[in-house]
Amino acid sequence: MQGVITTFNPFYLKTFSPERLRWLLLLITGLAAFALATIACSSGDDSKNPAATAKETSNQQANGEKANPYEDLSGEIRIDGSSTVFPISEAMAEEFGYVSDVRVNVAFSGTGGGFEKFCRGETQISNASRPIKDEEIAACAENGIEDIVEIQVAIDALTIMVHPANEFVQCMTVMEVHQAFSAGGAKKWSDLRAEWPSKDIIAYYPGADSGTFDYFHEAIIEAVEGANHRSDGTPSEDDNILTLGIGRDQNAIGYFGFAYFVEAGKSLKAISIDNGNGCVAPSYAAALSGDYTPLSRPLFIYTRANLLSERPEVAGFTQFVLDNVGEIVPEVGYISMPSDLLAEQQAKIGEHIN
Repeated sequence: MQGVITTFNPFYLKTFSPERLRWLLLLITGLAAFALATIACSSGDDSKNPAATAKETSNQQANGEKANPYEDLSGEIRIDGSSTVFPISEAMAEEFGYVSDVRVNVAFSGTGGGFEKFCRGETQISNASRPIKDEEIAACAENGIEDIVEIQVAIDALTIMVHPANEFVQCMTVMEVHQAFSAGGAKKWSDLRAEWPSKDIIAYYPGADSGTFDYFHEAIIEAVEGANHRSDGTPSEDDNILTLGIGRDQNAIGYFGFAYFVEAGKSLKAISIDNGNGCVAPSYAAALSGDYTPLSRPLFIYTRANLLSERPEVAGFTQFVLDNVGEIVPEVGYISMPSDLLAEQQAKIGEHIN
């Protein structure tokens, strides 16, 4: 096919009216500016430059690396357990779906409920906001599951919250928190401090299957031997329900993971905790440094050694999680692990992945 060559004859401009001539010149100027902008963008952005992408892929292949190590993975992974860890696994599952054909289903029934399913072999990964208990390990063993692998994925700052209109509570001692949530403890705010109003304390807290409940019970309630958690409040494994409850009652107090407090924004007010060394507010820095005691804690996922060695999709997802905790964990409101602790988790799974 022959090309068509066109030429421009200035004579034709004389046939244009002044208005039409101005329109034509504006059109030509606009098209020229657009062409220059397009050339500048395409030449300055290597991420969209096919040559640059091809060069990067070629370098990776030359070094024995795959451009996407997860692209050949498929299958299904079932995850259940802690509502606290749920945002991490949910975000990881979404991102993993962009680089693999693995379908990752994430649910939350509480840490205890998640371990029950895991020990029955119904899930491949269990989210947990506390370490697995001896009786849960025994339950797994009864079903032939004796190759449990514990992997820490983040650090949390369990947060005590009140209604944002509550102006009298800024900081509470560990014992005051204990009294507010223990059976037979304080009934009114004035029972904690005489200067606080004589209003009923309305308590919201995680359900008994929650690892957050277990951790709080161990760290706060058991500070007094023989004490038990109050049962006359509103429990729920769904932290969103707790958020709504606390945000609707000016005399409310409750607790759950730091990420849900961050998500709640101005609808809740966090309380600083005094463990004997002054008031410390929940924060990324305080949890990482250990200053926020006794309510900073590790967060985990659990899987099995034989799943890591025999199920490539499980091994791939677990590796993807550890490779991306530094970016995704802060995005969902938790604290990333220091590099030495992360390296320990990498080593745990490395010995099982082929």
